[in-house]
Amino acid sequence: MNTTDFQELVWEKARELYRDMPWRQDTRPYYVLVSEIMLQQTQVDRVIPKFEAFIERFPDIETLAAAPLSDVLKLWSGLGYNRRAKFLHEAAKKVVNDFAGEFPNTQEDLVSLPGVGVNTAGAILAYSFNEPVVYIETNVRTVYFHHYFDDAMTVTDKELRVLAEETIDREHTREWYWGIMDYGSFLKRQGVGRINKSHHYKKQSALKGSVREVRGAILKALATGSFPEAELRQATYDDERFPAALEGLLGDALIVSANGEYKLAD
Repeated sequence: MNTTDFQELVWEKARELYRDMPWRQDTRPYYVLVSEIMLQQTQVDRVIPKFEAFIERFPDIETLAAAPLSDVLKLWSGLGYNRRAKFLHEAAKKVVNDFAGEFPNTQEDLVSLPGVGVNTAGAILAYSFNEPVVYIETNVRTVYFHHYFDDAMTVTDKELRVLAEETIDREHTREWYWGIMDYGSFLKRQGVGRINKSHHYKKQSALKGSVREVRGAILKALATGSFPEAELRQATYDDERFPAALEGLLGDALIVSANGEYKLAD
């Protein structure tokens, strides 16, 4: 498929499959940052209500930076991968303290923020600043795999980036990526453009039966107050995964121990 045909197809799908989202209605960098961090390993339908509640409580980056981490973790409850909440909180503080509250607009500065990698930085540059950057994520891979690598067994992001550079709409980058995201999501629901073709693919581990499941239960309990270890164990049904989960949360500084009790980090 040549570039013109591919672009015309993506724009056709963009109009046909467009999904309305709060961070598309308002593309300020803070909103995009929050949405991108939340969307890591979490479906859009689950993120939207969490995003709206988060923005209601923390309407701007200054409010988020000034809030205690415990408040952020309480609102994050249910999204999983709670280190993302801590990274987001730290990123907000860095923007306020190191960038005088002005959101950075270069990849170099963006990747200096905790929890922001090259692809998250690319999303912010594309959606908030309409910069013609190339970034690679699951839906991008799905679309290009379907149209350009249908017979390939494995594809590297380096190969994919070459094609993305050639085919991106440099004038309407924001809307272009919206179209790619919606089209990629559609293709995944149809079972095509298989993401396991990616050389970088790692299957997400199941929550059920994992230490991550108990971590979430501990945080959910601590969102209601502080507990001594024995009571916290009971709140998580004295699960055998409890010691590893507790140790991990302490190591990630998501919880603290004081006066014989555990609580969410401030």
